[in-house]
Amino acid sequence: MTKFIRRLQKIGSSILVSLPIEWVKSNKLEKSDEVEIETGTNSISITLTGSSRVPKEVVIQYPVSKEENISADITGAYLLGYDIIKIKGKSAISVGDREKIRGLMRRLVGMEIVDEDATNVNVQFLLDATTLSPDKILKRMSSIALGLFRDTINSLMSDDKTVLQTIPSRDDEIDRQYFLLVRLIRSAMVDKKLATAFNLGNIDILDYRIAANLMESAGDTIVELANSIPELGGSKIEAKKLHILAVEIENIHEKAITSFIENNRLLAIEAIKSFRNYQKKIADIRSSLEPKKQVSIQFLDLVYTLEKLARCWADIADLVKPVYT
Repeated sequence: MTKFIRRLQKIGSSILVSLPIEWVKSNKLEKSDEVEIETGTNSISITLTGSSRVPKEVVIQYPVSKEENISADITGAYLLGYDIIKIKGKSAISVGDREKIRGLMRRLVGMEIVDEDATNVNVQFLLDATTLSPDKILKRMSSIALGLFRDTINSLMSDDKTVLQTIPSRDDEIDRQYFLLVRLIRSAMVDKKLATAFNLGNIDILDYRIAANLMESAGDTIVELANSIPELGGSKIEAKKLHILAVEIENIHEKAITSFIENNRLLAIEAIKSFRNYQKKIADIRSSLEPKKQVSIQFLDLVYTLEKLARCWADIADLVKPVYT
């Protein structure tokens, strides 16, 4: 990208700025031609009227090097915002790698195989990025995580633990939305027009990247929690204590996500305070039980996992910027 410095000029009651002649000539513009102007909080972009973004395309040579694998190469291209990914083979693409590619299409939202033969596979991102919303994707991730968490902690008080077996596969949907969100955020970083459409500044883009990562980590922690609960055994007393502790995390979760999406600093402060009170409660439980060895190691491990999950939500709330006057 070439940068130019221009001085504002006043003619009559209007403020004018000249366009770089190099840009005008390269786009074959003439007097009376129209351009499209978009303004942001501290930015302005000028594009040709009716012009559309040229799809980004990348070619992956097959077979890939020994240090790489086809799944990582395609996922990396997806996260970097490429619209068309072409796998070109010097030889026939193996059945195993072809299945990996098909599996990725189920994991990467918006990507579809549009053409393939023995030595080539072309995949394309078929969604219009401007119709997507980082807010809505984050809300969806939050909703899925909350459902996973409720089913997981409710299993503490139930004799039927079969629901825990569904948690890892349901977490896959959080991963799918996470990849889509990271793709949009990275695209917005290099496409000011897209960032303007999302109403995101540079700091907002960074915050969304961190929030997405924390949300994905929260999903993994819930899976960890679900895998650990069967190890608790049949202690109803320990299960009830954990259930009481866990229910409070829902409150932190909902306040944190809402405060981040709505940029509500007061609600974020409430979420952070709730997390600190939760930490104190956990500290009191540990100090009262550990010396007496009244609980199992599995119980203490689950308490630690719950605290780790609560911290994910508190860290998201901590991203909400203070309001300065």
